[in-house]
Amino acid sequence: MLADISAPEDLKVLSLAQLKELAAELREAMIKVVTQNGGHLASSLGAVELIVALHFVFDAPRDQIVFDVGHQCYAHKLLTGRFAAFGSLRQAGGLSGFPRREESPYDAFGAGHASTSISAALGLAGARDLLGPDRQVVAVIGDGALTGGMAMEALNHAGGLQKNLLVVYNDNRMSISHNVGALSQYLSLKMTTPEHLHLRERVKKILEKVMPSKGDRLIRRFQRAEEGLKAFMVSPTAFLAAWGFKYLGPIDGHDLGRLIEAFKQVKNLKRPVLLHVVTTKGKGYQPAEDNPQAFHGVGRSKLTPHAPSGAEPVALAPSGAAPAKTTYTDVFGAFMVRAARDDVRLAAVTAAMSQGTGLDNFFALFPERAFDVGIAEQHAVTFAAGLAAGGLRPVAAIYSTFLQRSFDQLFHDVALQNLPVLLAVDRAGLVGEDGPTHHGGLDLSYLRLLPNFAVMAPRDEHELTAMLKFALTLDGPAAIRYPRGPITGRRPLPGTPLELGRAERLRAGGDLTLAAIGQTVWPAVEAADRLAALGHAVEVLNMRFVKPLDAAALERSARETGKIITVEENLVAGGLHGAAAEALAPLGLPTILKGLGLDDQPVPQASQRQQRAWRKLDVDGLVQAALELLAARRPPAAEPPFDAQAQTKVSALAPTQTRNASPALNADPTA
Repeated sequence: MLADISAPEDLKVLSLAQLKELAAELREAMIKVVTQNGGHLASSLGAVELIVALHFVFDAPRDQIVFDVGHQCYAHKLLTGRFAAFGSLRQAGGLSGFPRREESPYDAFGAGHASTSISAALGLAGARDLLGPDRQVVAVIGDGALTGGMAMEALNHAGGLQKNLLVVYNDNRMSISHNVGALSQYLSLKMTTPEHLHLRERVKKILEKVMPSKGDRLIRRFQRAEEGLKAFMVSPTAFLAAWGFKYLGPIDGHDLGRLIEAFKQVKNLKRPVLLHVVTTKGKGYQPAEDNPQAFHGVGRSKLTPHAPSGAEPVALAPSGAAPAKTTYTDVFGAFMVRAARDDVRLAAVTAAMSQGTGLDNFFALFPERAFDVGIAEQHAVTFAAGLAAGGLRPVAAIYSTFLQRSFDQLFHDVALQNLPVLLAVDRAGLVGEDGPTHHGGLDLSYLRLLPNFAVMAPRDEHELTAMLKFALTLDGPAAIRYPRGPITGRRPLPGTPLELGRAERLRAGGDLTLAAIGQTVWPAVEAADRLAALGHAVEVLNMRFVKPLDAAALERSARETGKIITVEENLVAGGLHGAAAEALAPLGLPTILKGLGLDDQPVPQASQRQQRAWRKLDVDGLVQAALELLAARRPPAAEPPFDAQAQTKVSALAPTQTRNASPALNADPTA
């Protein structure tokens, strides 16, 4: 049936039995495509019935459905005219793995980061009420995203405005890692287990069958007794009533009939409503149900094409597959365990990413020094600052794209107070198929702005370990950024010991300089080797630091080669290139400075290899850029630096009327 669904209205003619069959087809399609392309599997499998019911009851795109994070939106894409293109999911030129307004009118709001849906949906509801269209607005948010402070702010605002808004709380008792915090415990300390939901249905059916005449009255009494017990334990009804929301649920998120009934009911309530839906992450694919954390985001060839619930568990890596390569994340995680054994002050902080940042072993071995704050990066940074102010050595491991959310905290709570917080900035640079919402292409630029920070990036695993050791000896804050994926650099060349703000020269040459940092260093070395075969002597600098910058090394290169290309997987504006330009500009040297990196055009989803080729950050691109610059003529020496005091004296001698005269009184106006 799925191939015949071109739009959500096609669902409305299907029977409940057909909708259930359609849900099974949706899972088959997801497993088949994610087998080939990779993607967020467990979240999307768990939300199938929920999304089918939403599109059966509501009238998208007139009614607007906003997904939080977007990990769970694959069924939504398949039901909104994108089935034929679904095989291109997360591929260059294909469908995004997240909702994108540019992709479809059914994607009411773009997503990629957590805790945004209620704020966006409330804004859409506000626009609806001012501009007049008759539509429903629905926000779908998971229990992990609800731990974010932005979601709490939006709930507070929505309750105050009393807009017609439905929040669907998808409770699968997990975000990526297990949820933490009092709020998650509060909202889950209810009768939401599958056993309880099953018991409710059995009691209801028994009462209807045994006592049909009195069944309805007894059911209502049973429900009131249940609500009383829930209120006695912990009442979400009371909790959300204080926020101005009507609370309904919990209901089984895989019972299509119940979901449809519930959505029809809340569709007529013209007020803020939170509908609590209990789902199973990975539903319908037994390995994902058994290990939803491992199947949250998976790469290609990690799955069998089909393994329905009840089948034998499937290994993550198929037999005969090459062993996984070591990643920077692995190296960081192993270092943290070793360092914690030697220093009882070392603490680890993460924002719902203990596994993703490589800290699982640390959390298991040193639970008293391991802090998962939930999806709350702002809090993570200030919490780490508090740990540092109290005498600990905190290391906050946060993905680059999510660290952007805590810029003010980095400035106000860490940098200004010069506290020894170490940021382990994972997934820096281009991240591949997750696309523009997940690239870490800004951190060198915004971290370099912060006072007291040391900002560095390693060329390989050995330098990462050295930088971690070095950063923990500093008296102030530091950040180390490193990329996603396996370490591809060669064994290190003999280099200089790590010193604050000092680069190292990996190749000598007088024709041109490649000044690279982080994951771009080894492509620069390979490009220099290839250029040497063509007769060009190219210097390679491993800059190591963008702050403090080794301005002396750049000045020496400017004098010796006169042609410098900076190379970084970061925004050229404000990053290594910006720092180099600031250092060289006052010198007035005859130098050509070119920057290779990211610009303000977002890099589309594709493999990391494709993305680096597009931005000329692979070996071929560096060689091409170097040959173009080698062919350029070196500029003449610049004029002496501008002397403001001398200019003031000259201006004072000029007649006032000349500066104020109209163009008609001046010399030839065409000159």
